[in-house]
Parts: sequence; C-alpha cells; structure tokens
Amino acid sequence: MVRHAAKFQIGQVVRHRIYAFRGLIFDVDPTFANTEEWWQSIPEEVRPRKDQPFYHLYAENDETEYVAYVSEQNLVLDETGEPLRHPMVGEEFERIDESFYRPRDLAVH
Repeated sequence: MVRHAAKFQIGQVVRHRIYAFRGLIFDVDPTFANTEEWWQSIPEEVRPRKDQPFYHLYAENDETEYVAYVSEQNLVLDETGEPLRHPMVGEEFERIDESFYRPRDLAVH
C-alpha cells in the first residue's frame, strides 16, 4: 500500500468537498484506519480510496456538531474565516488566525 504525505495538518480548518460541513483537524491517520463496515456503508460512487490520509475532524454543519472521519480527497481548506463553534475546539485548541488553531497543550502562556 502506498503512503502519501498528509496534505493537511492538525489545527487546520477544512470543509468537505461534497457535503455541507466544515471542521478542525485534530488527528491524522496516514491511511484508512476505520472499520470495513464503516467504509462499506459509504455509497460506492463516492467511497474514497483507502490508500490516502484520513482526518479526524471536530465537525459542524448548520444543525449540529459532531466528530467526522474524512478522506483527504474529500477535503479542501475552508476559506470563510468564520470561527468554529464545536465545543471541543475551544477546549482543546486556541485560534491563531482565520484558518488555523493551535493545540492548547502546545500554547505558551
């Protein structure tokens, strides 16, 4: 299996290329690391390849906040500049600028 360098990093704000949600990356898997059942539950016409980075997001849409697991091919940088409202973002991260947050345990106070 070929491993690709991750395009995005922890703390970046991204949005889904197809579905209407955005989020903050809080972890990265170099390749798919979820269950086969989860992968098979994705409609085949939009099912991502497994041989790419997958990102754990504190995600939000217009209705709710949740945790998402998204392939690199389905993410783009979010350029809205809007702050995220997901409660875990404020607990674990500090906003640096419009598109980047720093983990609080790395923040110098």
